Amino acid sequence: MAAPMSDCRKVLESMEPSVLPGGAAPYGNFPDYARFHPPEERIRLLPTALLSRLFPNQRGEPLLGLDVGCNSGELSIALYRHLLGLQDNRDSPECSTAGMDLSLLCCDIDSELIERAKQRSPFPASVSYVTLDIMDPNSREPLLRSYLSKFGRSAFDICFCMSVTMWIHLNHGDSGLVTFLSCLASKCTYLLVEPQPWKCYRAAARRLRKLGRNDFDHFRSLAINGDMAEKITKILTKDCAMELVCCFGSTNWDRSLLLFKSRQPNTCGD
Repeated sequence: MAAPMSDCRKVLESMEPSVLPGGAAPYGNFPDYARFHPPEERIRLLPTALLSRLFPNQRGEPLLGLDVGCNSGELSIALYRHLLGLQDNRDSPECSTAGMDLSLLCCDIDSELIERAKQRSPFPASVSYVTLDIMDPNSREPLLRSYLSKFGRSAFDICFCMSVTMWIHLNHGDSGLVTFLSCLASKCTYLLVEPQPWKCYRAAARRLRKLGRNDFDHFRSLAINGDMAEKITKILTKDCAMELVCCFGSTNWDRSLLLFKSRQPNTCGD
């Protein structure tokens, strides 16, 4: 497992194209993403008792989580284990030291990564994987409604968006990023976001050009730029009726973990 580096530019440029899996991966769908961004680096920043702190009165029914852009599931499983207080050798949610039950729906645009996640999952009854373009409302809304209806719910308790915002932004522009964040905010009580810093945008665009591929459609026209953690916080708090609860710190590759809470009841509408 490669050691994480603080500068995204160094991570991308220090590896030959044949070594970096997935080529340019224009949607961030690197086949071996967890190899150069280990889940443990995020997990160490999160309190093990986070769920019980956020949902102190939860009894009986499971908490519902949504992991957007789950890749091949390594981070999804690490989050599940950590938040439920499971040890690596204890694969039963009944062994949770957090006294909580969590049902986690994980989605990614890449069907091959989703198939790999399904094959490797130690928690098939509690952690589900689906192929989904989260920006396609015609696919997104029926799928999420169907999942939530199985629990008699209209919204998720917590959503995870880990190093996804840049890829949405590069492929869908400023309006796409705002739409994406608004969508997530409308579907959960808590939202945990790990935004990529602006230097990662430049590195991703440079790598695409280096491989002789067309530039991202929106990169040169993005008006939302600079301090992306600050810009995303502003969008969520000003436009999406959320409040910033906590910043858990930053990873070794300079990405912050930001927790937001909805200021209004979620209806999970279209």
